[in-house]
Amino acid sequence: MPLTDIVARNAKAREKPYKLSDTNGLFLLVKPNGTKLWQQKYRFMGKEKLLSHGQYPETGLKDARARRDQARKLLAEGIDPSEHKKAAETPSTDTLGDCFEEIGREWLKHWGQSIEPAQLVKATSRLEKDVFPWLGCRPIASITAPDILETLRRIEQRGAAYTAMRAKSEISRIFRFAVVTGRADRDPVPDLRGALRPARFEHFASITDPQMVGELLRAMDGFRGTFVVKCALLLSPLLFPRPGELRQAEWSDIDLEKGEWRYLITKTKTDHLVPLSSQAVTILRELHPLTGRGRYVFPGRDPKKPMSNMTLNAALRRLGYDTKNEITGHGFRAMARTILHEELQFPPEVIEHQLGHKVPDALGQAYNRTKFIRQRREMMQAWADYLERLKSGAQVIDIRSRA
Repeated sequence: MPLTDIVARNAKAREKPYKLSDTNGLFLLVKPNGTKLWQQKYRFMGKEKLLSHGQYPETGLKDARARRDQARKLLAEGIDPSEHKKAAETPSTDTLGDCFEEIGREWLKHWGQSIEPAQLVKATSRLEKDVFPWLGCRPIASITAPDILETLRRIEQRGAAYTAMRAKSEISRIFRFAVVTGRADRDPVPDLRGALRPARFEHFASITDPQMVGELLRAMDGFRGTFVVKCALLLSPLLFPRPGELRQAEWSDIDLEKGEWRYLITKTKTDHLVPLSSQAVTILRELHPLTGRGRYVFPGRDPKKPMSNMTLNAALRRLGYDTKNEITGHGFRAMARTILHEELQFPPEVIEHQLGHKVPDALGQAYNRTKFIRQRREMMQAWADYLERLKSGAQVIDIRSRA
């Protein structure tokens, strides 16, 4: 039962300390001398730990619960609230201008001018969650390789080896920036070579079995979220672009009369053309009255911005799919690449060009958006027709292979 303020106020001292439990690990410890302390029991990296939230009645029940909830948010992000509290309570130094976090934020601002905004957001988030709480307020010249390793180990121990590797790279860049600007003598990160476990890179989860693809398409057809998200969901397998390219699609790049979608691939800085099947055009025509007056085909809650990069995966989870092990927004590309070649027997070079990959030809010429365009138009319509048959539950026979 949740604790009440009356019970906390009326609790009397006993010969031995005792606890009055609240919810989610919070309890009031009543000591023999009458002192009442708020504490929270939690587990981090498999170990049981305690976190203090002040003394009652100076810290009331409402405030104690707020501090408990904040600690639970940190735990959800993989941060030990006790260590976070220690770092926050560390007194600031006189050399604030040389502290790691301040130099780190200077570097982010400098580096952010030459990269994609999404990349800057991810790097900033990593540093704010996993690095700044432990190294941020320390003078950069006082930070040693073991200090950095301890910070990276916290990330690694929760199973986030890739995040630890990225954080290591960003810490190194901050140190090199500090060296260039005269606030550090050297970068200690190279001393950690071989200290971290190598990150394993896994392919995006995908479904490539035609029968299971049909089940997925029927589930997507019955999606009960917003119409904008449903349209994005339905177009993902039909067009198989990168998820970021789909969610940031602009109406000015789409010609429904010609059945074309042209845009710049941000990853390769190349122009790309997506032939639109009749099924894709139908979906876009139905969506146009709703979002066609704005910039984005799939706007978010703020119509001036595209939908969130988490929206498609969230929609798949609502349909009951595990986005780590079954299918992810990016997995539709692997689905198309596999089935188009193995089931429909389209040439790999045509598929790769439609995926927007740089594929040099025999003469060494780089990818261009109009190469194999006739074959790609045929392929995209054949792919849409094939998916439609899968969704209807029909037995699919590959006419090309039979021929």
